[in-house]
Amino acid sequence: MAERQKILASIDTDFPRWYQDVLEKAELADNGPVRGTMVIRPYAYAMWERMQAEVDARIKATGAENVYLPLFIPQSYLEREAEHVEGFSPELAVVTHAGGKELTEPVVVRPTSETVFGELMAKWIQSHRDLPMLLNQWANVVRWEMRPRLFLRTSEFLWQEGHTAHATREDAAAYATRIHLEVYKDFLENVLAIPVLPGFKSPSERFAGAINTMTCEAMMGDGKALQMATSHELGQNFSTAFDITYTDAGGTVQTTWTTSWGSSTRMMGGLFMSHGDESGLRIPPRIAPHQVVVIAVKDDDRTVDAAKQIVADLFAVGVRAKLDARITPGFGRRATEWELKGVPLRVEVGPRDLDAAQVTYARRDADGKSTLPLGDLASTVPALLEQMQDDMLASARKRLAERTTHVSTIDEAREAAKTGFAVIDWASLGEAGEKQLNKDAITVRCLQTRDGRMPDPLNPEQDLVAIVARAY
Repeated sequence: MAERQKILASIDTDFPRWYQDVLEKAELADNGPVRGTMVIRPYAYAMWERMQAEVDARIKATGAENVYLPLFIPQSYLEREAEHVEGFSPELAVVTHAGGKELTEPVVVRPTSETVFGELMAKWIQSHRDLPMLLNQWANVVRWEMRPRLFLRTSEFLWQEGHTAHATREDAAAYATRIHLEVYKDFLENVLAIPVLPGFKSPSERFAGAINTMTCEAMMGDGKALQMATSHELGQNFSTAFDITYTDAGGTVQTTWTTSWGSSTRMMGGLFMSHGDESGLRIPPRIAPHQVVVIAVKDDDRTVDAAKQIVADLFAVGVRAKLDARITPGFGRRATEWELKGVPLRVEVGPRDLDAAQVTYARRDADGKSTLPLGDLASTVPALLEQMQDDMLASARKRLAERTTHVSTIDEAREAAKTGFAVIDWASLGEAGEKQLNKDAITVRCLQTRDGRMPDPLNPEQDLVAIVARAY
């Protein structure tokens, strides 16, 4: 433990420094050459690729199709939806010169693509037969960040953004809710092992131009909240601004109802901060680039050959295994390195293990080591990884429950938010109470039904509670 304390700051007393240390020591990311930009290193990018694949499959299961839109947006597009451009103005990066000349119209580097999708949907939608139109793109976006933090807030980040057009508000609301629960909540909980609170943003926290914003809020290791994904009902605001209309079955021209929804590389920061411990990362098996690392304790041929065979056997049963047969650094240093990187399962193979026809293994989510007969490894590891996945989600749920307090006053909410989440009646808090909490950097993260469910977007007269917390 003494060696680990030199590597990482204390997760209990200096969580922000611990986070920065983990990003550096686990080789996850680095600062880009322009302030606020980020370099994602190979180990972290491998996680992002797995996240993309999992989220993309869920999105396609809802019927959406992928497209790609331009990086540059005419400034006039944003100005056509006044509330939208006002919400993004401080974050916009604007290009005024290109090709050695001043542009006749400045172009904005994509902060989000509602306006371009609006322009194209107006062109592509003619009839009720074209609806619903369900589109998604994987892209980078630029929002000039004054207080950058790697993965959490950077001036450029990677994400997916979905945009849809529907004939009715009911259809739009149902689809946005489906995305939020069947795509985002399912992925976050069942792949990243992060329990989330789904709900609505308060009116002051809604996305610029939206009539309703749905959010998935998660508790990090220090008790603060992180917004993991959002879905927006845009009503007819963008449809009106961009003339996204259709001719219904009776020949009457109608205005569409639109949605947008997105998740980003911020989920990676949430993954690291939700599961990490004093020794570094803990990566759930379903998202881990390497589910198992097999370490050859000695570099003799017999040990290395056995380790290689174990890796091959694990690959054959669908386990992502990696061989570590390096001569240097020593075994202890290598074990600490993989522990820091959060690989779920570490298998150690040495001459004594082979003499006993067994291997030694260590679960990253538990203390101590155990042994398995060498011949049982391939048949045992898949189930062991699934058990680890379940245990990590259960552990995170336990922390969320233990650090969530039901309160009845603003002062009680303020006190509870020092260490976790507070739950308070929205009717008693209201927007006035929300503003009071904002003065202490405490925000309403979401509004939920009393039993913790997503509210009904079509029912304005609901009895809701507010989840209150400090946030990243």
